Amino acid sequence: MRAPGAGTASVVSLALLWLLGLPWTWSAAAALGVYVGSGGWRFLRIVCKTARRDLFGLSVLIRVRLELRRHQRAGHTIPRIFQAVVQRQPERLALVDAGTGECWTFAQLDAYSNAVANLFLQLGFVPGDVVAVFLEGRPEFVGLWLGLAKAGVEAALLNVNLRREPLAFCLGTSGAKALIFGGEMAAAVAEVSGHLGKSLIKFCSGEFGPEGVLPDTHLLDLLLKEASTAPLAQIPSKGMDDRLFYIYTSGTTGLPKAAIVVHSRYYRIAAFGHHAYCMQAADVLYDCLPLYHSAGNIIGVGQCLIYGLTVVLRKKFSASSFWDDCVKYNCTVVQYIGEICRYLLKQPVREAERRHRVRLAVGNGLRPAIWEEFTQRFGVRQIGEFYGATECNCSIANMDGKVGSCGFNSRILPHVYPIQLVKVNEDTMELLRDAQGLCIPCQAGEPGLLVGQINQQDPLRRFDGYVSESATSKKIAHSVFSKGDSVYLSGDVLVMDELGYMYFRDRSGDTFRWRGENVSTTEVEGVLSRLLGQTDVAVYGVAVPGVEGKAGMAAIADPQSLLDPNAMYQELQKVLAPYARPMFLRLLPQVDTTGTFKIQKTRLQREGFDPRQTSDRLFFLDLKQGHYLPLNEAVYTRICSGTFSL
Repeated sequence: MRAPGAGTASVVSLALLWLLGLPWTWSAAAALGVYVGSGGWRFLRIVCKTARRDLFGLSVLIRVRLELRRHQRAGHTIPRIFQAVVQRQPERLALVDAGTGECWTFAQLDAYSNAVANLFLQLGFVPGDVVAVFLEGRPEFVGLWLGLAKAGVEAALLNVNLRREPLAFCLGTSGAKALIFGGEMAAAVAEVSGHLGKSLIKFCSGEFGPEGVLPDTHLLDLLLKEASTAPLAQIPSKGMDDRLFYIYTSGTTGLPKAAIVVHSRYYRIAAFGHHAYCMQAADVLYDCLPLYHSAGNIIGVGQCLIYGLTVVLRKKFSASSFWDDCVKYNCTVVQYIGEICRYLLKQPVREAERRHRVRLAVGNGLRPAIWEEFTQRFGVRQIGEFYGATECNCSIANMDGKVGSCGFNSRILPHVYPIQLVKVNEDTMELLRDAQGLCIPCQAGEPGLLVGQINQQDPLRRFDGYVSESATSKKIAHSVFSKGDSVYLSGDVLVMDELGYMYFRDRSGDTFRWRGENVSTTEVEGVLSRLLGQTDVAVYGVAVPGVEGKAGMAAIADPQSLLDPNAMYQELQKVLAPYARPMFLRLLPQVDTTGTFKIQKTRLQREGFDPRQTSDRLFFLDLKQGHYLPLNEAVYTRICSGTFSL
């Protein structure tokens, strides 16, 4: 940050001049000159440019810490904090379903969640039991997990895109004693019914599909009508460090992992978003993100449950309805992922996009190339870009609108929030260490792995991990900053500039982001390999010009040129979620492996889907026609120019 010894040299100069009997003003001026001449001017420049930002960030940190400490001392939980909000404003709108127009007041949400709590306790569920929740985003989704939490029961929030093996895996590993599914998910549940334990109790919420009610399924809505809506007579003895629910996140193990969300983590994530972006009680937040993810369910819905904001839900993002919804419901805050911003920019200009009252857009993945275009076209004054994962302890936020940045860490007081970028081998993601065995911090401009120091006694720095202990241990490294310490490994490479702003470099390892979802390459490889008789397959993400995230590409060993891509695609549609299906195929004689039989992807990723880089057969998934097309130079040019829509 500054020239070595600049501060020391200036202090020594000050002492010597004072000993020589010079006036203190002369001594101070001379010391300042030595400091600046030794490179200290760089540090002074950083202080001048970042002091205001850092002081605001520090105030947010202190505010969240004090709020958490107060709730911990009072023995509060998320349901009890929500109860206080209900008492303050029972008749204010809590949740609105933009798809149906249905509105729930805080009193109605409280009554519904009370009915859920009373019903499940009456059915014999006890604190610590797990119930899986598998339905699309609507007010009932919030009322269900909140009601379960009131009873001390932990919800496992399942991704509604899961099908067959991944769905059965998530249900099995959750330890759930019951499954609550929406009528719209009945077909997906029917596909895995044979793989579910006979002891699993099934409840269906909402209207049924054409297949009707599944066997051995209880109708939840009827049961809730008979349940008491009064608060529980005896509140479970839970605290802020106890488990609230589980969110499934993709990882390098192949299949989704259940990340543990404790009450303090839920509060911390929602509170940071609230204070970092100066949200107010009068704000109305538009949330069209999935509620089985932390962005939609914690950063979004958390503003309703903890701070009393009205949250407008839409179960699925609609580019054509987005601004109309914002105008109709007087929304002042919206949530996004990078894809949403790009889709909105592709829409034809409409009146509603300038009649709204939205002042703040909060999310992640907004590309620098469209950042300013988005704010200028739609008149959104502030972008609240952030970086973080459900389970991480090193989240960062862009609080002052620096274009392209996903957050910052103070260069003046870096140890106040103990996160750091450390050097890694970017091919293997192995930590690089110095002669003392400690990790090597990155300098400004050097890419590095983001890590956060773990302190289980500090709600801002604790790492609760996953249900799987082995998955948890893989995300922890020791002796990183000092001998014997422990840090959380984010798995993501970022770059920090001289002022401490951080920029997202890439999602590392065996996971990439597409369509707002984390895609596990190991999972897709396993599915493809099984479909093709255990053929060698390498799956990886490739960048497409003008498109957020990375599109999936599969390199498949096909030495005899016998593979029919479209026959394979028919099978893929049955077993993989749409976002996980490869957009590109590369059929080659063999897939390169290491001496230990690990698939080598570096060269494949570098060559991407450019037909000029290889003579192998390449294919592109045309979503409009629903099948793969040969990818030649002409098609490649059209994809890169945006003619083919991804």
